[in-house]
Amino acid sequence: MTVIERGDLAPDLAAPRRLLPRLRTPQAITGGAMLAIVLLGGILAPVLAPYGPAQVHFDAPFQLPGTVGFALGTDDLGRDILSRMMYGIRASLMVGLVAVGLAVVVGTPLGLAAGWWRWLDGPVSRLTDVTLAFPFLILAVGLAAINGPSLAGAAISLGVAQVPTMVRVVRAETMRLKESPFVLAATAMDASGGRILAQHVLPNCLSAIIVQATVIMPAAVLGEAVLSFLGLGIQPPTPSLGIMLADAQQYLGRAPTAALFPGLAIVAICLGFNLLGDALRDALDPTTDRK
Repeated sequence: MTVIERGDLAPDLAAPRRLLPRLRTPQAITGGAMLAIVLLGGILAPVLAPYGPAQVHFDAPFQLPGTVGFALGTDDLGRDILSRMMYGIRASLMVGLVAVGLAVVVGTPLGLAAGWWRWLDGPVSRLTDVTLAFPFLILAVGLAAINGPSLAGAAISLGVAQVPTMVRVVRAETMRLKESPFVLAATAMDASGGRILAQHVLPNCLSAIIVQATVIMPAAVLGEAVLSFLGLGIQPPTPSLGIMLADAQQYLGRAPTAALFPGLAIVAICLGFNLLGDALRDALDPTTDRK
């Protein structure tokens, strides 16, 4: 009998030279370009921003985009919108990364355990079902209200709210892989459940985990904007895209661009991650037609 090795169906993560050509699609290029522009602006905000995020110019409120010295204009206090956007994107990225990390670190082991051991599947699945009964943003708002308004509180709340979805994804992949030939062969050789999960199942779940992470990231960015808009996330004077939207609604008729540009930044981040996530899913799927 021929034994199928565990790597036969594994995602091609160890071969970036073969993976990169699969990402040369219009979808991946568009998403990657959008993310590159927005994310580099946020990461390099201390270097590229012309002003500090809280620096005010009382003599120059409500400046229009294109004004000398203020490329995207100013708000009611004369603060540079471009600078505040860069720092706001930076804060949103921090919240998103913490949320993704928390969801992966907590949700992956729970999903593996629930998918492999039947006696754990019931309790974990029922807890996941109860949590998923609440809409994501409602659950995040409730957790943020308990944790208190802060950057860390928003990140933890959004991460915890995404854990059930990660558990579902990893559990489904684990249950599918339990019937794979290489897992059955390892089981026949009396390998322990923990060893099979670590050496055989988890590597083959990485593609699903990576794709799900690209879904969690934009959801966390959008959730941070909602929490900050409601006063439950990042607090002033720290800039945030949600705070900028909340401030701009008071003078929307006079300076609509103060709300337009932060909103476009949120759209660009979410759309970029979604496009790139779809391209990654197709590239990492070993069953996808490569013609």
